[in-house]
Amino acid sequence: MSSPKLILYTNRLCPWAHRAHIALKETGLEYEEVTIDLNTPREPWYLEINPRGLVPSLSYNGEIITESGIVAQFIADAHPSHLLPPFLPSYKRPLPRTKVVPHFFASLRAANDAERDAAAEQLVAAIVKEIEPLLADTEGRGPFFGGSEKLTLAEVQSGSFLLRILGFAKPEHGLVSSKFTALLEQTPRFKRWAEATVAHESVNFIWDEKANADKMRAKFAPKI
Repeated sequence: MSSPKLILYTNRLCPWAHRAHIALKETGLEYEEVTIDLNTPREPWYLEINPRGLVPSLSYNGEIITESGIVAQFIADAHPSHLLPPFLPSYKRPLPRTKVVPHFFASLRAANDAERDAAAEQLVAAIVKEIEPLLADTEGRGPFFGGSEKLTLAEVQSGSFLLRILGFAKPEHGLVSSKFTALLEQTPRFKRWAEATVAHESVNFIWDEKANADKMRAKFAPKI
């Protein structure tokens, strides 16, 4: 069986597109990468591929797949691997559906330290409520979702945001409340899982923390 021809239309600074990179890296699939400039109007040729002009878009033997979650799921389904272990299908979607990401972006939009502190508290409260209970089975087993020794689709869908949550919390970036790291001690399971995920090569191989932090700082400059 011949290998599929894959073209990934992406931008490495986009957390949504980053999901596709993680999935492709972990499955070992070869692909052509085409960078889409997200700071300028999309070229007509790209709008023919994706009328919404968003990334990622994946051409798989000429078939176009869009939306980051769908792209990642398609890769996992088309090339069965440890990304979809037997235990995962019944509850593989809760992590992407959680309300954690909106709280994270609220922190980045905060206008002052008081707002950042409040956003950090809300973010950690969301982690405690939404994610910590889902990670109960990882104790004493593998570091990934469900106690897996290898990445699963849960890490594919969440890894790019975990990189940003943990990376942007560093004081040199000034993007997240200085209290966040201490608050995170309330979430030992999440902390263990997140740290293991961001340390994995398939998750961090395109990660440029400074470039991403600079982008966020510029985007929210009027408010920070």
